[in-house]
Amino acid sequence: MLINEKLNQALKKREAEDALRQLRVSNGLVDFCSNDYLGFAQNEQIKNYLAEQLPGLRKIGSTGSRLLKGNYSLIEQVENQIAQFHDAPSALFFNSGYEANSGLIASVVSRHDTIIYDELCHASLREGIRLSAATAYSFLHNDMAALDDKLQKAKGEKFIVIESVYSMDGDICPLREIVTLANQYQAAIILDEAHTTGVIGNKGEGLAQHLGLQNQIFARVHTFGKAIGSNGAVVLGETVLRNYLINFCKPFIYSTAPNYLQVLAVSKAYHLLQNGESAIAQLWDNINRFKFLTQRFSHISILKSDSAIFSVIIPGNEQVKLAAKYIQNAGYDVRAVLSPTVPAGKERLRICLHSFNTELEILRLVKLLEQIVTIIDNDTTEEA
Repeated sequence: MLINEKLNQALKKREAEDALRQLRVSNGLVDFCSNDYLGFAQNEQIKNYLAEQLPGLRKIGSTGSRLLKGNYSLIEQVENQIAQFHDAPSALFFNSGYEANSGLIASVVSRHDTIIYDELCHASLREGIRLSAATAYSFLHNDMAALDDKLQKAKGEKFIVIESVYSMDGDICPLREIVTLANQYQAAIILDEAHTTGVIGNKGEGLAQHLGLQNQIFARVHTFGKAIGSNGAVVLGETVLRNYLINFCKPFIYSTAPNYLQVLAVSKAYHLLQNGESAIAQLWDNINRFKFLTQRFSHISILKSDSAIFSVIIPGNEQVKLAAKYIQNAGYDVRAVLSPTVPAGKERLRICLHSFNTELEILRLVKLLEQIVTIIDNDTTEEA
């Protein structure tokens, strides 16, 4: 078929650019790449809780969309639990963060409105922006002057789309300043809290609550595929927003509802956040340890981060893949992020710290990074 040839050509082009994506299994390597920041995906209390609940369940699958057979009392109870935890009037459960972000924006924003979004926003947010058909402007990353300039040009309802922590660079948005501008221009903020859920705040409540700004945000999206250790997401906001999404958000209306085990796992994870802060404290000890050990590096580019995500810039797809392979061969799971996922010349090793990483593992990883820099420097000298 002609279509298969077309697909093959696209794959060959990607392979020629040394940018072909492939699935792989970690095979027991020490985890420095997953988003399981608190280890909840492997938490014994959560696993035991699910095992205890399983015999009492009438069924596992939801069997339909929420508007048909798929709604059940447990999911509404957990929505209320999460809304209370995050100090929000309401919460609506989605199957994934991608679905929540894209569906929220596509349904709430119309073509007569204006969206102004940070240039490093996640693909799910960009997909919602595209589907909304609204006028959209990107602004320079975390640049308040650029945001102000774009807000002056906005027509109709104005929406500012941002993330609390950006998943590739690991830096935090200046939320106080953004809220000030939003109030000045009467703009609504849509905030993706994916990488702050369970990480920022005493109980992992996220950036907006940590700063006391939760009532200034139109919609917050908290996802469960990172520190919560499961999958799914909630959109938090006023009750009118929840009711609107139930009526107009296509990904919510036409998707099978989350299954019972997924919802139970999320509920238990939130219970652990509510009643224990030791894992979050240990995570931040490890983050600060890594920052301290790498701050002396003058010959390696590590992007400034105030989160669990660190990016080591190693330009070139081939070079960064070789660097990742070197670390993996030593038993540590660090992945390369290639262009076009990031701009050419900004290829990187993306390192994620976790509460379960040991001091020795972190020290060994830092030594491996030092060795990689030496190898790259020697290769560059030889080529010259």
